[in-house]
Formats: sequence, C-alpha cells, structure tokens
Amino acid sequence: MSAPNHHRNKSGNWSRRKFVKNSALSAAAFSIVPSFVLGGKNHIAPSDTLYIAGIGVGGKGTSDLTECAVSPNVKVSFLCDVDDRQAIKSKQNFPTAAYYKDFRKMLDKEYKNIDAVTISTPDHTHASAAMAAMERGKHVYVQKPLTWSVQEARTLTEAARKYQVVTQMGNQGGSGNGVRTMKEIIDAGLVGDVTRVSAWTNRPIWPQGIPASKKIQTVPKGLDWNLWLGPAPEIMFNPVYAPFGWRGWTAFGTGAIGDMACHILDPAFRILPIDYPSDVECSFTGVWGTSFNEVLIPEAFPSSSVMYFTFPGKNGKPDIKLSWMDGGIKPERPQELGADEPMGDSSGGIIMEGTKGKIMADCYGRNPRLLPTSRMEGLAVSEKLARVPEGHYVQWVNACLAGYGKTELSSSFDYAGPFTEAILLGVLAMRSYYLKEAESYPGRRKLVWDAVNMKVTNVDIANSLVSRIPRVGWTI
Repeated sequence: MSAPNHHRNKSGNWSRRKFVKNSALSAAAFSIVPSFVLGGKNHIAPSDTLYIAGIGVGGKGTSDLTECAVSPNVKVSFLCDVDDRQAIKSKQNFPTAAYYKDFRKMLDKEYKNIDAVTISTPDHTHASAAMAAMERGKHVYVQKPLTWSVQEARTLTEAARKYQVVTQMGNQGGSGNGVRTMKEIIDAGLVGDVTRVSAWTNRPIWPQGIPASKKIQTVPKGLDWNLWLGPAPEIMFNPVYAPFGWRGWTAFGTGAIGDMACHILDPAFRILPIDYPSDVECSFTGVWGTSFNEVLIPEAFPSSSVMYFTFPGKNGKPDIKLSWMDGGIKPERPQELGADEPMGDSSGGIIMEGTKGKIMADCYGRNPRLLPTSRMEGLAVSEKLARVPEGHYVQWVNACLAGYGKTELSSSFDYAGPFTEAILLGVLAMRSYYLKEAESYPGRRKLVWDAVNMKVTNVDIANSLVSRIPRVGWTI
C-alpha cells in the first residue's frame, strides 16, 4: 500500500470520494510504469509498501516495530516518543525514520505519508493515539490491553468499523498454535460443556500497592512529562511512574490483570461462548499496614487480587464462572494433575473445567493438555483451524496491504474490544472499593453489569469509573 494522499473536508473528516478517486488515478499511473523504472530484482513497488509510524517506540514499542519490519513490505518511516531516552534503540534500528515527540503533531503533518500506526504507549494513552490515527484513516496495531477504561474500549471498537481500518490488539498468543489446538480439543467434545475457568499470573513484577513519594522530583532530560501524562490528570513527575512502573498506578495502568489477562484469558474468550459478564466481584491485599485505611491506596493497585466473573450461558449452554488471581495467588491444584507436574508456567496459566474433564494451558495458550495428562497419550485430534505461520504482526501487516475486510485477523477490535471491556470490569470492581460512597467494605461487593448500556446497575457510584474526562486536547 502506497502512502495515501488523503484529503480533508471542512469538518475535519476525510473525503472518501476524493480518496477513492485519487487512489484510482494513482493505481492507473502505477500500472503503466515499467517495472525497471521502479527498481531492479526484489524491488518492492511503493504500491506494495506499508508505511508505518510508531507511537511509543521504547520498551515493547521497540520489539513491536521490529516484528512488523520482518515483512519486506514494511517501511518504518516515523518514530514518536515523549521520552528521548526510550527512543534510542528504535532510532538505531530505523535511522531514516523522522522523529517526533507529540503524535498529534506527527499525524497532522505526516498524514499523507503514513498508512498504519503501531501504538505501544502506557495504557492511559492507547485510546487517544488510536482514535487520532483511525480518524485519519490509518490502520492501527495497539498493545494490550486495548484501552485504559471500559468506555474507551467500546468507543475504539465502534470507531474501527466507522473508519473501516484494519486493527489488531497486541496479544500475540491469539495467533499461536496453542489456542487453536485447545479449541480443537474442546470442539471434539473431550472436555464437555465448560462451566468453570480459573486463570492466574505471577504479576505484578513491579512495585505495587505502596504509596508514591510526595517529594518533588526532577523531570529527566529528554522526557516531556506533560506529553507523557496525555489524557491523565496533572500529576507530579515521579520515577516510580516512568518509564516502567506505571502499570501499578490507577491513573496510568490497569494493574496485573490489565497486563496479563489479554494473554492468559485469550483461550477462554476465543473458544467459549462468552463476551460480557453479568456480574463481577473482587477481593485483594495490600503490602503495608494493617488497618483498612492504610491498605487502601486509591492511586495504586493492590499487591495481589482475586476476581470472580459470571458469564451468562449462550446457545443453551450453562453459565460460566471465571476466576482471576494475581500477585502469587493460585487456584486449587487440580487433583488430576500429578504432584511433580507443572501447573501452568512461570508467568501463569488457565484451566477450563467441563462436564467431561479438564484442560490446562500455559500463558499465551501454549502447551494445552488434558488432565490427567495421560489423556494426551496417543491423542489424535483433527487440525481444522487455519494456523498463522506468519505470526501476529505480519498477519496485521498483510491485512493492511489487502485492505479493510479482506482478510481475517486474530485480534481485530471486533474481538479485542469486548474482550478488553470484560477484563477492565475486573479493574472497575477493584477500584470501586476505593470509593467511600460505595460502602463495599468489609466483604466483597458484587457489581451487576448492564453491558448494552455500559452501566453498573446496583452501585451507581461505581459508574464514575467506567470512563473519565480527559485533559483538554486529549479527548477521543
């Protein structure tokens, strides 16, 4: 796909009629140019090139761009990061790419030269960056979780359809063989109707559940703290937030469940007939003090938590109870699992319990096995689902080149949006404890969820956590 030459109308939207007309003219022009003019052997024509801009190019953003660039059809043309220190590696990897600090300025200035955008910022900026790109007709790859809030996930899902762009969330296990093998085993009837799902992770592996220092800190050279905050409230810089620890703070991250559930729970959402939960509740622990007021730190996620979701049964199937545990807490070890056999892997795992047995997988849905594992001996299940040998990133690249709606993706926003909403309801249930008006302590308070209207129906104050009003200049 050549870098598009889009036109804006007076309202700020893109004129589809002009775009189609110009695209047709461009295609005709390319069709009559001799191949030797475009380059020699193995040369890829501009019409077959995807021009990518990376937003948040340090840390995970570095590998996201590198994985996309595995495709010979990709040219990483623009880099954007609010922290010059974090961008060093990507600048080395893509030395010809132009560099920006504010993605809004980059998209405004370079929209004619960008086809697609990868977004690997902290959670709180995902929605702002993705919406800005989609409004300009750009395909987007957004790291997990898709958004910081429930409302943002719904908004991005609807926007992807409106603007007809190719989307993918960065839960790469969704393109792996493991989850497909797991589905084939379950579809073969070897587990029966699944009624219970248990999932867990070793996260957080960053400091969490502790108060931030109130001492005034110096913003490091090269970091634009105002841009880093983006849509979040104006909070004083602290090195516990950036560049790494932001996941543990409610203004920026979504805690351990936000970090890992899109990987570990993917088999459940991909295989089972579930989408939105009807209710959710949680309990958690702190790491300092003993009184309730000390343990509850509204600005920080707890050191560990347990969450319980109910998913209404579909197609005549029973309701599904799902539990999530983090911070070192694990579900009861299945009796069918041998004493010396590993339960999941070092990052976590998932167990699905059905009317005919149990099946377990590691993080990312890897290594699925029936329990007891002796049931796997000599097991032959037909491979009916298409695999993704090119991987999660190149699958998205190829879909961008093919065009909206032309090829199937593992985690388009049609899938990733509802998935993220369900996960973030766990975050909402956890944070509702911090609201004094909720009066939900002691003991767990179940939140009843109306998915159609995105509303908690029994604890009205909890609805204040479904969304938030972003700072001026960062609305979606």
